[in-house]
Amino acid sequence: MANLKNLNNGRPYMRTRLIEATRDHLASHIRKHVMNVEVMLANPIVIPEHTDIMAAIENELAHISEYHDKLEVLEHYFKDE
Repeated sequence: MANLKNLNNGRPYMRTRLIEATRDHLASHIRKHVMNVEVMLANPIVIPEHTDIMAAIENELAHISEYHDKLEVLEHYFKDE
């Protein structure tokens, strides 16, 4: 079985990789929802099923907030120094 320690201050390799993967995952969701808002702002008639564009934008902002909060918690409590 491979050694799970790397040279990163003796921290377990798997812990480091999981934190990085989680950070990337959350940041990707944020970028996706930011892009959705940008698309709606640039062309509000592009999505016909969203007749209430303000509600659609607010929904996307809620998703951004959710993932941003999770990212902040990860960075605060699970620092990978």
